[in-house]
Amino acid sequence: MKLRVQNDRRDSKRALKLRESPTVMQPNPSERGVHEGNGLSLNLQPEFLTGTPVIAAAAAAAASNADSSEVRVSMNGASGDSNGGASSRRSRVSSHTRSHVHSHSHGHSRAQLHSNSEPELDPPDPDGDSGEPSASLTELRCLFRWIQKSLPFLVILCAKLVVQHILGLAVGVGLLTTFLYVNKNIQTQVFLQDRHSKLRCIWLLVFLISSTLLLYYTFLSETLYFSLIFLSPTIEPLGFWEILWAVGITNFIIKFLFMGIKCLILLVPSALVTYRTQGRWLMLTEELGQVHQATAPVPLWFRYLISYQESDGVSGLTTGVLLALFYLILKLLGLYNQRTSLLKTVRIFLAGEHTGSAATRAQCSEAGDACPICQGEYRDPRVLICQHVFCDKCIALWFTREKSCPLCRIVMTDKVYKWRDGATSPHLQIY
Repeated sequence: MKLRVQNDRRDSKRALKLRESPTVMQPNPSERGVHEGNGLSLNLQPEFLTGTPVIAAAAAAAASNADSSEVRVSMNGASGDSNGGASSRRSRVSSHTRSHVHSHSHGHSRAQLHSNSEPELDPPDPDGDSGEPSASLTELRCLFRWIQKSLPFLVILCAKLVVQHILGLAVGVGLLTTFLYVNKNIQTQVFLQDRHSKLRCIWLLVFLISSTLLLYYTFLSETLYFSLIFLSPTIEPLGFWEILWAVGITNFIIKFLFMGIKCLILLVPSALVTYRTQGRWLMLTEELGQVHQATAPVPLWFRYLISYQESDGVSGLTTGVLLALFYLILKLLGLYNQRTSLLKTVRIFLAGEHTGSAATRAQCSEAGDACPICQGEYRDPRVLICQHVFCDKCIALWFTREKSCPLCRIVMTDKVYKWRDGATSPHLQIY
């Protein structure tokens, strides 16, 4: 007890001496290198020994440098003595400062860790409205990756199929290109009216005939020409793809047949057949060709539907007959709808087109002596019920696509004469 009182008195005396001394306490020269290596140096005034707020401020200044892991405070007194009380005071200040620095550095590191971990805990949502788009994008990525991985196999498989069906593919491409070429040329020749080339029409006719004969000669053993007269060809084996292939070829051949008839119509001299009469013949030819295309596949599909294997027994035969009956019912309904268009075309072909009457000179002069369509002088002028005057060929060509007058848009007819320009329907009649 007495020793403690003496030590306290000694400490109080040293504190008084330190207050009176203006000397700034600086680190020990031997430890200055260590402090500089750690990036931290402290200059402590004598007030550090008198109150905790100053010590806390020093600790906060020391905590601003998070890289230093240890803070050392070395004090040299003014009198230069190194007694036990001064050393204990320095050790308390050093430990207190170290604890503050450690707590600050620990809190600072924890704050940094929390801020760095926030993006991982809360990733940005690609779609804030709902998760369905992101799920669909994921499925699309999976599908794309599957296609990318399977692409070499798909290429190999397609190459194998092309090699196996090289003849059928070549025939299909040839038929399609022939149809497009001839159809375009026929429409061009019809549009030229009196200026169309007879030689071009003959070439188109010869080209169609040679293409048809070459095709039937190539597949002579299968007797595909039987389908033109509603008979079933001798195709073995009778499978789905074989029937589909035969129906497609027959459809193109029927198109070629009626396109050849159109070429013959174009070869008729214009002195015998006027442009309006020629358009009616072309329109009737196309309507009859579409009816033929719709009825030609019936024997092929009927034979395929009623066919069955012996292992199927009576149930297989019954199912085939029912399916064939349903097919015939659907086909009859389709032909009934087509019958309406055919009857209108036949009526127009027999009675003529009532789109106007011959125009007088007074009506032509009132209209300006110039056709609004061709901007030339009237040739065989026709006046419509709306009193507008046009050339006969110009208005006939207009009604191949429209029902109304070109000027006032009053409806003149209930039917568009769309096949009067010599066009052939590209529709492929499969069933």
